[in-house]
Amino acid sequence: MRAARKNPEPDMSTPQSRRVIQPYLFFNGRCDEALAFYRGAIGAEVLELMRFKDSPEPPPPGMLAPGFEEKVMHAEFRVGETMLMAADGCSGEAPGFQSFSLSLSVGSEAEAERVFAALADGGKVRMALTKTFWSLRFGMVEDRFGLGWMINVPA
Repeated sequence: MRAARKNPEPDMSTPQSRRVIQPYLFFNGRCDEALAFYRGAIGAEVLELMRFKDSPEPPPPGMLAPGFEEKVMHAEFRVGETMLMAADGCSGEAPGFQSFSLSLSVGSEAEAERVFAALADGGKVRMALTKTFWSLRFGMVEDRFGLGWMINVPA
């Protein structure tokens, strides 16, 4: 019988171990529209925006779809305490946001109703807002860009 191997605990006090995961969303030609939508729907604040035409290094020939020079190469925006990044990507194909959702916790049932309705405008309700055992209000919606959201009011 072999002894179980013990994995040492990582030293989480060192700067090298401070890790942050930030969603990077590609809107394939609709990033400006998405950022404007999220400003109104969930109070997003755009902190940085660079267009392909403003890049200090031009993209390789043929990398961008025609007309993408004016599109968003990189953007950073904040929703509450969370930083997200976004871009148009390099093509005009429909964005694909399958297999994940963003979870947004809000402070009141009224705020949940407002945010849910705003995100559902032009999108699809996946689960109507309702009381659950973990939340005063919880619902799931896919916005007009195909991005999934779970709205939650912690109990």
